Amino acid sequence: MANIVEIRDLSKQYMRTKALDNVDLNIKQGRIVGILGPNGSGKTSLMKIIAGILRQTRGEILIDGLVPGPATKAIVSYLPDRNFLYRWMKIDDAINFFKDFYEDFDEGKADELLSFMNLDRGMKIDALSKGMHEKLNLTLVLSRKAKLYVLDEPIAGVDPVARDQILDAIIKNYNNNSTMIITTHLVRDIESVFDEVIFLKEGVVILQGNAEELREEKGMQIDSLYKEIFG
Repeated sequence: MANIVEIRDLSKQYMRTKALDNVDLNIKQGRIVGILGPNGSGKTSLMKIIAGILRQTRGEILIDGLVPGPATKAIVSYLPDRNFLYRWMKIDDAINFFKDFYEDFDEGKADELLSFMNLDRGMKIDALSKGMHEKLNLTLVLSRKAKLYVLDEPIAGVDPVARDQILDAIIKNYNNNSTMIITTHLVRDIESVFDEVIFLKEGVVILQGNAEELREEKGMQIDSLYKEIFG
């Protein structure tokens, strides 16, 4: 199985702060991969570099064999860790915005996801709760027919009901021909969806592997392993 992401000796420095330190990673097609670590571990910097909106300080990264740029943005669907929609919009405006911007946007799929999320096109963005915002953002990102989905903290800060809906949407809309990378520090709620996990601490990959094999080898769930490493 081919690699969709290849990273070699990747580092990112902000002034005196090193966010990523000589990261080496291969992520294969058709996998759901969890990048796990506490706040400040470098997860968001790594996701932004993969998404092509941040440049590394040093090292190499290839997305489907291409250096990040306009060509990779066309095959990567990125969910940032904060709201990215204009407050004056209605949900209908957001749908049309994505439809105009991305050739691979599937409006029919978006409508199905909106129904599943209990959202309506007539709702105003500035009237949505945090959970509704998260569900809408995920709807837009998952409605693209992308090769690689990059989801940065998709369940952070939402209530358990919204969290369950978001996880159900991820599971039901995952395509085996695509790859999904998800960052989180809420491991217990989401670990069941991961094929592989990568533990990131202070910008360094300290452990990675097949999720089920790690459970058998360590004799514990991924959440317990996370607490052991970062506790």
